[in-house]
Amino acid sequence: MRAISRLFWMSACWGAVLLAGCANQQSLTQASSNRSDLITESDETDQQRRARLRVELATGYFEQGQTKVALDEIKQALATDPSFVNAYNLRGLVYMRLNDIPLAEDSFRRALALNSRDANVAHNYGWLLCQQARYAESFKLFSQAAATPTYTDKAKTLMALGVCQVRAGQTSEAEQSLMHSYELDAGNPVTSYNLAQLLYTRGDLTRAQFYIRRLNNTELANAQTLWLGIKTERKLNNQEAVVQLGGQLKKRFAQSPEAAAYEKGAFNE
Repeated sequence: MRAISRLFWMSACWGAVLLAGCANQQSLTQASSNRSDLITESDETDQQRRARLRVELATGYFEQGQTKVALDEIKQALATDPSFVNAYNLRGLVYMRLNDIPLAEDSFRRALALNSRDANVAHNYGWLLCQQARYAESFKLFSQAAATPTYTDKAKTLMALGVCQVRAGQTSEAEQSLMHSYELDAGNPVTSYNLAQLLYTRGDLTRAQFYIRRLNNTELANAQTLWLGIKTERKLNNQEAVVQLGGQLKKRFAQSPEAAAYEKGAFNE
């Protein structure tokens, strides 16, 4: 890993790492203009039910990488129910994967226009804006999502916020966001890695060592985490740990760029 703003372990469904609501069927919670309680399945019309089933199908296709098939299902869902927030949210994720930024943004804007309180949409739109270096706008949306009382992915949103704050050069704020995310979900490897990378880059080596060691002692360790562990231990003059981690790296990830860098002794590249 060459830069602390880069992430790892991106899954087929981006929601597993940075995006919220990818496979989360919370469509029934969208707000209507004349009621404040949640809409449940018993409140669904036949039209809404058919649209929801289309989006469930689209989500499955999206997770399997069948993007165009997913988009076709989304189009049919929206033709059935043009006010379906989850359809627009998933449409935004599809267009993000297709790198069609204008249509992705259009999708998230439409979703928020229908339900401004949807935290999943706010999170995903925030991540899209972060990718476009529109940091102030993205921070506002991440904060909005994290402040939603019923939102269950607050740790993920704080992690994404921290990553974007690093990209914006706000390292102190990024540390606070990543620490808060870690407190809420210490098992998230992406949070652990990015927190350790940030601390390493800032020269806070003892704390970086704590977080990267905990991650490397799990089955979620990979070439990137081991390499960061090696560099951290080397700077702390723990040669025994360097050799031990290097052995793991060469044995488990022999073809990785990190293993090649270790063999060359390219610790500072």
